[in-house]
Amino acid sequence: MTIPTLENERVKLSPLTLDNYHNLIDIAKEPNLIYYSPSTISTPESLRHYVEVALEGFQTKTVLPFIIYDKQHEQFAGSTRFGLINWKNKVLHIGWTWLGHQFQGTGLNAHIKFLMLQYAFETLAFEKVEFRIDERNQKSRKAVEKLGATLEGILRQDTLMTDGFRRSTCCYGILKKEWSHIKTTIFKNF
Repeated sequence: MTIPTLENERVKLSPLTLDNYHNLIDIAKEPNLIYYSPSTISTPESLRHYVEVALEGFQTKTVLPFIIYDKQHEQFAGSTRFGLINWKNKVLHIGWTWLGHQFQGTGLNAHIKFLMLQYAFETLAFEKVEFRIDERNQKSRKAVEKLGATLEGILRQDTLMTDGFRRSTCCYGILKKEWSHIKTTIFKNF
């Protein structure tokens, strides 16, 4: 299994590796960038560990990590991945997405998600894509809802955060049978 490169006129998603993660060190230092994540990336060491964990998941065929390059701004913008890949049931998660503050609200995330959803449904032929989001993270919840994802439920206090808080996680999903409608409506200009 290899990590694909996914690309359109706005964004390029390339394999995230120990050879290129250093392009994200300055972005990862931005305050509150992944406030709602149980991970930390704010130091070069913690970012490297974050990438190493992703690459371990790649070795076990459960993760495909990407580095995000914004073609419009000609800069690296952040990271995202497919995770919790269940090859038997054809279900995966899109998440672990973070973008530098200057890239947020620019439409970049919609391009990223379009490429990832298209790959999951049309190339991998998966049946379902899921998103897991901290219940408190209204910005990310609204972004996923704009993509056509359905809130399926909330896992109460299921994730331990770095500060000891136990977060509740909202579970969203898109089914393969919903993709063609979402692609031709929400992503009609892509």
